Amino acid sequence: MPAPTAPDRPDRPATIRQGDRDKAWRPLPLDARRTAFEAGLAAWERGDFFAAHEALEPAWMGTDDVAERALHQGLIKLAAAYVHGARGNPAGIAKNLAGAARQLALAGPAATAWGVDVAALRSDVNARLADPTPATDPPRIRRTQPA
Repeated sequence: MPAPTAPDRPDRPATIRQGDRDKAWRPLPLDARRTAFEAGLAAWERGDFFAAHEALEPAWMGTDDVAERALHQGLIKLAAAYVHGARGNPAGIAKNLAGAARQLALAGPAATAWGVDVAALRSDVNARLADPTPATDPPRIRRTQPA
């Protein structure tokens, strides 16, 4: 399937306005997004934060639902924080935790649909952000129900 193009610019890939920026949109069916999402969470559980980040990207770019994108991007930023943790970069942890907190706050109904306990996750992220030296131990991503 060819990549969608912007309606007014057939030479440009389609984008979605997310926050104050245009972001890539590469439509992906729900079942494929769920597969990417589950692969990302499985990588997170193994402690492979780089693989979690990479696995979640198709789910994020594959939907035009802003709340769903916020959930996936929040998890991507959370994974990126702990990639920086593995590299011993506390500034990178803090920056990405802050980004994760912002995105997870926008996830709303998508969190329920995808079975992530975003309230608990946001609480864990905010606790880490409150510490002047963000914790290098990642929070657990709790499920409210299987997705």
